[in-house]
Amino acid sequence: MVEWKITDGLTDYEEALRFMEARVAAIASGEAEECIWLLEHPPLYTAGTSARREDLTDPGRFPVFEARRGGQYTYHGPGQRVVYVMIDVGRRGHDVRFFVGQLEQWVIATLDQFNIRGEIRPGRVGVWVPRPEKPALPDGTPREDKIAAIGIRLRKWISFHGISINVDPDLEHFSGIVPCGITGHGVTSLVDLGLPVTMEDLDNALLSTFQQVF
Repeated sequence: MVEWKITDGLTDYEEALRFMEARVAAIASGEAEECIWLLEHPPLYTAGTSARREDLTDPGRFPVFEARRGGQYTYHGPGQRVVYVMIDVGRRGHDVRFFVGQLEQWVIATLDQFNIRGEIRPGRVGVWVPRPEKPALPDGTPREDKIAAIGIRLRKWISFHGISINVDPDLEHFSGIVPCGITGHGVTSLVDLGLPVTMEDLDNALLSTFQQVF
Protein backbone atom coordinates (compact mmCIF):
# COMPACT_ATOMS: atom_id res chain seq x y z
CA MET A 1 0.00 0.00 0.00
CA VAL A 2 1.17 3.50 -0.86
CA GLU A 3 -0.30 6.51 0.93
CA TRP A 4 -0.95 9.55 -1.27
CA LYS A 5 -0.64 12.84 0.57
CA ILE A 6 -1.66 16.09 -1.15
CA THR A 7 -0.98 19.40 0.59
CA ASP A 8 -2.60 22.64 -0.54
CA GLY A 9 -0.84 25.99 -0.29
CA LEU A 10 2.91 26.37 0.10
CA THR A 11 4.90 24.01 2.32
CA ASP A 12 8.03 25.20 4.11
CA TYR A 13 11.06 23.33 2.76
CA GLU A 14 12.57 22.48 6.14
CA GLU A 15 9.17 21.23 7.32
CA ALA A 16 9.08 18.93 4.29
CA LEU A 17 12.58 17.64 5.08
CA ARG A 18 11.57 16.83 8.66
CA PHE A 19 8.51 14.94 7.48
CA MET A 20 10.51 12.92 4.96
CA GLU A 21 13.23 12.06 7.48
CA ALA A 22 10.63 10.78 9.94
CA ARG A 23 8.61 8.92 7.34
CA VAL A 24 11.64 7.21 5.80
CA ALA A 25 12.68 5.97 9.25
CA ALA A 26 9.15 4.70 9.90
CA ILE A 27 9.00 2.89 6.54
CA ALA A 28 12.41 1.31 7.16
CA SER A 29 11.27 0.02 10.56
CA GLY A 30 8.00 -1.31 9.18
CA GLU A 31 5.91 1.19 11.14
CA ALA A 32 4.48 3.13 8.16
CA GLU A 33 3.35 2.64 4.59
CA GLU A 34 5.20 3.97 1.59
CA CYS A 35 4.17 7.52 0.72
CA ILE A 36 3.87 9.84 -2.28
CA TRP A 37 3.58 13.47 -1.18
CA LEU A 38 2.38 16.14 -3.65
CA LEU A 39 3.00 19.76 -2.68
CA GLU A 40 4.29 23.19 -3.68
CA HIS A 41 7.10 25.20 -2.07
CA PRO A 42 7.64 28.94 -1.80
CA PRO A 43 10.40 30.21 -4.13
CA LEU A 44 13.76 28.66 -3.24
CA TYR A 45 16.83 26.97 -4.66
CA THR A 46 18.16 23.61 -3.56
CA ALA A 47 21.69 22.29 -3.99
CA GLY A 48 22.25 18.60 -4.62
CA THR A 49 25.42 16.73 -3.76
CA SER A 50 26.98 17.58 -7.16
CA ALA A 51 26.11 21.30 -7.09
CA ARG A 52 28.85 23.70 -8.23
CA ARG A 53 28.98 27.09 -6.51
CA GLU A 54 29.41 28.91 -9.84
CA ASP A 55 26.03 27.55 -10.98
CA LEU A 56 24.28 29.66 -8.33
CA THR A 57 24.34 32.85 -10.38
CA ASP A 58 22.08 34.95 -8.13
CA PRO A 59 22.72 33.71 -4.57
CA GLY A 60 20.81 36.49 -2.84
CA ARG A 61 17.59 36.08 -4.78
CA PHE A 62 15.86 33.25 -2.90
CA PRO A 63 16.75 31.05 0.09
CA VAL A 64 19.20 28.29 -0.77
CA PHE A 65 19.03 24.88 0.91
CA GLU A 66 21.50 21.99 0.94
CA ALA A 67 19.21 19.15 -0.11
CA ARG A 68 21.70 16.25 0.20
CA ARG A 69 19.94 14.55 -2.71
CA GLY A 70 21.63 13.61 -5.96
CA GLY A 71 22.00 16.21 -8.66
CA GLN A 72 22.91 19.89 -8.81
CA TYR A 73 20.96 23.14 -8.35
CA THR A 74 17.24 23.26 -8.95
CA TYR A 75 14.41 25.70 -8.34
CA HIS A 76 11.15 25.09 -6.49
CA GLY A 77 8.27 27.53 -6.31
CA PRO A 78 4.55 28.15 -6.73
CA GLY A 79 3.12 26.56 -9.86
CA GLN A 80 5.53 23.65 -9.72
CA ARG A 81 4.32 20.26 -8.49
CA VAL A 82 6.88 18.67 -6.20
CA VAL A 83 6.46 14.90 -5.87
CA TYR A 84 8.28 13.46 -2.87
CA VAL A 85 8.64 9.71 -3.34
CA MET A 86 9.18 7.67 -0.16
CA ILE A 87 9.16 4.04 -1.23
CA ASP A 88 11.14 0.88 -0.48
CA VAL A 89 13.61 0.53 -3.35
CA GLY A 90 15.15 -2.51 -1.64
CA ARG A 91 11.87 -4.38 -1.79
CA ARG A 92 11.56 -3.32 -5.43
CA GLY A 93 14.88 -4.75 -6.64
CA HIS A 94 17.85 -2.93 -5.05
CA ASP A 95 18.57 -1.20 -8.37
CA VAL A 96 18.99 2.57 -8.06
CA ARG A 97 19.54 3.18 -11.77
CA PHE A 98 16.40 1.22 -12.62
CA PHE A 99 14.44 3.16 -10.00
CA VAL A 100 15.51 6.52 -11.45
CA GLY A 101 14.46 5.20 -14.85
CA GLN A 102 11.06 4.33 -13.39
CA LEU A 103 10.66 7.88 -12.12
CA GLU A 104 11.50 9.21 -15.59
CA GLN A 105 9.03 6.82 -17.22
CA TRP A 106 6.35 7.86 -14.72
CA VAL A 107 6.81 11.50 -15.72
CA ILE A 108 6.76 10.58 -19.42
CA ALA A 109 3.55 8.55 -18.99
CA THR A 110 1.99 11.45 -17.07
CA LEU A 111 2.91 13.99 -19.76
CA ASP A 112 1.47 11.66 -22.38
CA GLN A 113 -1.93 12.15 -20.73
CA PHE A 114 -1.71 15.73 -22.07
CA ASN A 115 -0.32 14.69 -25.48
CA ILE A 116 3.16 15.96 -24.61
CA ARG A 117 6.11 13.86 -25.71
CA GLY A 118 8.61 13.85 -22.87
CA GLU A 119 12.02 12.37 -23.59
CA ILE A 120 15.16 11.39 -21.68
CA ARG A 121 18.73 12.05 -22.74
CA PRO A 122 21.94 10.18 -21.82
CA GLY A 123 23.88 12.13 -19.22
CA ARG A 124 20.94 14.46 -18.48
CA VAL A 125 18.71 13.22 -15.68
CA GLY A 126 15.17 14.52 -15.95
CA VAL A 127 12.58 14.81 -18.70
CA TRP A 128 12.90 17.02 -21.76
CA VAL A 129 10.53 18.35 -24.41
CA PRO A 130 11.77 18.94 -27.99
CA ARG A 131 11.20 22.54 -29.14
CA PRO A 132 11.62 22.47 -32.93
CA GLU A 133 9.81 25.80 -33.19
CA LYS A 134 12.72 27.51 -31.35
CA PRO A 135 16.09 28.38 -32.91
CA ALA A 136 18.73 25.67 -32.61
CA LEU A 137 21.76 26.15 -30.36
CA PRO A 138 24.86 27.79 -31.91
CA ASP A 139 26.38 24.38 -32.65
CA GLY A 140 23.24 23.30 -34.50
CA THR A 141 21.89 21.12 -31.71
CA PRO A 142 18.06 21.16 -31.72
CA ARG A 143 16.59 23.08 -28.79
CA GLU A 144 15.08 21.11 -25.91
CA ASP A 145 13.51 22.45 -22.72
CA LYS A 146 13.41 20.71 -19.36
CA ILE A 147 9.95 20.17 -17.91
CA ALA A 148 10.76 17.89 -14.97
CA ALA A 149 13.75 17.46 -12.66
CA ILE A 150 14.61 14.31 -10.70
CA GLY A 151 16.85 13.98 -7.65
CA ILE A 152 16.68 11.28 -5.01
CA ARG A 153 18.40 10.09 -1.87
CA LEU A 154 18.30 6.64 -0.27
CA ARG A 155 18.53 5.62 3.36
CA LYS A 156 18.31 1.93 4.23
CA TRP A 157 17.05 1.52 0.63
CA ILE A 158 14.10 3.85 1.28
CA SER A 159 13.92 6.74 -1.20
CA PHE A 160 13.14 10.35 -0.48
CA HIS A 161 13.15 13.65 -2.38
CA GLY A 162 11.95 12.83 -5.92
CA ILE A 163 10.48 14.80 -8.83
CA SER A 164 9.45 18.35 -9.70
CA ILE A 165 7.17 19.00 -12.68
CA ASN A 166 6.57 22.50 -14.03
CA VAL A 167 2.86 23.24 -14.34
CA ASP A 168 2.87 27.06 -14.37
CA PRO A 169 5.80 28.43 -12.33
CA ASP A 170 7.48 31.75 -13.04
CA LEU A 171 10.10 30.45 -15.47
CA GLU A 172 12.19 33.59 -15.02
CA HIS A 173 12.99 32.36 -11.49
CA PHE A 174 15.17 29.64 -13.02
CA SER A 175 17.56 32.34 -14.24
CA GLY A 176 19.20 32.58 -10.81
CA ILE A 177 20.83 29.17 -11.30
CA VAL A 178 22.20 26.97 -14.04
CA PRO A 179 19.40 24.38 -13.73
CA CYS A 180 20.94 20.95 -13.08
CA GLY A 181 24.26 22.33 -14.36
CA ILE A 182 23.09 22.27 -18.00
CA THR A 183 23.61 25.30 -20.22
CA GLY A 184 22.11 26.12 -23.60
CA HIS A 185 18.79 24.35 -23.26
CA GLY A 186 15.96 26.05 -21.41
CA VAL A 187 13.09 25.30 -19.05
CA THR A 188 9.42 24.96 -19.91
CA SER A 189 6.10 24.17 -18.27
CA LEU A 190 2.75 22.72 -19.23
CA VAL A 191 1.22 26.18 -19.50
CA ASP A 192 4.25 27.51 -21.40
CA LEU A 193 3.59 24.75 -23.94
CA GLY A 194 0.09 26.15 -24.44
CA LEU A 195 -1.86 23.74 -22.23
CA PRO A 196 -4.27 25.15 -19.62
CA VAL A 197 -3.44 22.35 -17.17
CA THR A 198 -4.21 22.79 -13.47
CA MET A 199 -2.37 21.26 -10.53
CA GLU A 200 -5.38 19.01 -9.95
CA ASP A 201 -5.23 17.84 -13.57
CA LEU A 202 -1.59 16.87 -13.11
CA ASP A 203 -2.26 15.13 -9.80
CA ASN A 204 -4.98 13.01 -11.40
CA ALA A 205 -2.60 12.05 -14.22
CA LEU A 206 0.13 11.12 -11.73
CA LEU A 207 -2.31 8.94 -9.80
CA SER A 208 -3.59 7.17 -12.90
CA THR A 209 -0.14 6.41 -14.34
CA PHE A 210 1.66 5.36 -11.15
CA GLN A 211 0.50 1.75 -11.34
CA GLN A 212 1.60 1.53 -14.99
CA VAL A 213 5.21 2.01 -13.91
CA PHE A 214 5.45 0.77 -10.32
